[in-house]
Amino acid sequence: MFSLPALAQSQVGRPGSATSTQFKSAASVSPAQAVFDQVNLLLQTSYGGLSPVDREGLAREYQLRLDAVCAPTPTNCAAEKSYPVIEAEMTALDDEHTFFQTPEDFQEFVASATGGNRRQFGVKLALLDGQQRVVLEVVPNSVAAGAGLLRGDVLTSIDGQPYTYDALRAAREAGRPIALGVSTRGLERVVNLTSQESSTRDLPRLSYQASADGSQDVAVIRIPTFISGGGVAQGVHDLVGEARARGVRGIIVDLRGNGGGSLSECDGAVSAFVPSFTRVARSAEGNSRTLVSRGARVEAGRTSGIVTNPQLWTGPLSVLVDGGSASCSEFFAFEIQNAARGPILGETTAGVGNTATRVFPIGEDAALQLTILNYAKPDGTPYPTRLTPDIADEQSEATTRLLTQGEDELLNLGVKALDGAPVLSQERGQPGSP
Repeated sequence: MFSLPALAQSQVGRPGSATSTQFKSAASVSPAQAVFDQVNLLLQTSYGGLSPVDREGLAREYQLRLDAVCAPTPTNCAAEKSYPVIEAEMTALDDEHTFFQTPEDFQEFVASATGGNRRQFGVKLALLDGQQRVVLEVVPNSVAAGAGLLRGDVLTSIDGQPYTYDALRAAREAGRPIALGVSTRGLERVVNLTSQESSTRDLPRLSYQASADGSQDVAVIRIPTFISGGGVAQGVHDLVGEARARGVRGIIVDLRGNGGGSLSECDGAVSAFVPSFTRVARSAEGNSRTLVSRGARVEAGRTSGIVTNPQLWTGPLSVLVDGGSASCSEFFAFEIQNAARGPILGETTAGVGNTATRVFPIGEDAALQLTILNYAKPDGTPYPTRLTPDIADEQSEATTRLLTQGEDELLNLGVKALDGAPVLSQERGQPGSP
């Protein structure tokens, strides 16, 4: 889980900090030194991760490296000279969730995390035959959606030449029109595409899947991201309400490729399936407890509503994850698993499920993603780093090839898993079973 940069900016380079004397006077340092000092001040005062590395010793070691890099121009060493030194220092910290973002990385992060605009086709691809060429997902209202691209399509050519991902990316970045060859279950066609500046916001959506008897009585709620800024948690509750009104027998939550996002959005979404849960956040400033129930959070005695008209699905549930499910999606799946609410299916997840990070702007336009919290249950049991599915199903190129034939193997397993999934009682699961 991460917090967005606007929430963290006031903590960067805070004057009067207890550790500020470790660093050089701001008036006498080069831009490179100023960036380095900002990073290390945050590392000393705000780090809440599980790394056992001596952070003060780390700062001293990499200060020597920065001094060597800046030796030719010590008073006006450019900020970018510090970037490789800081990146190496963060690697030495041995916390895969804490890392430095160059200005280019930070710009891309802000666009994807906040729903900002960027030039895109609106399609997510999977690897087949050495190229990212199979359509995994089409963002609604995107250029790709308007062109009629579908999940499972295979990209075969660009402007009459054999398809390569590099050529597709170059066309996207240049905004150049292309004629894209597409194969849909063996049927060849050509679509015309031009990338456009458009929002990266990709909210939850609902579809229906057939059971073994052919009835379209299984709801699939696809959550592509827990993007900050509102809409995800509310969307999940609204879609649960739609599914219940249709009379579905079960719900599958698809978190494949969901890289996480806002903890608040995640909390709200989980509360559509788990009546209540509590966690303890452990940070450099101490511990705090959060209770989540029925679309609301209680922290430090204060209650904040996340959604309006909250729903609670009490019927059979299964959750799909893969190696790209990270951060908040791991948190979501763990709460489902911990509550014995339904089986988790797929691959072992990415490994960000026991911490929270915050992105701190650094210098003029770079940033530091810093682990600020680690999580435990009230009894002290830590959240797992990675989630191990109840039903394992490794995703491979063979799985992708099946998708090009219209077969989603893991989704089919999710449908079957609903048959033995638990159901909440009326007492625990008001407003009632479906």
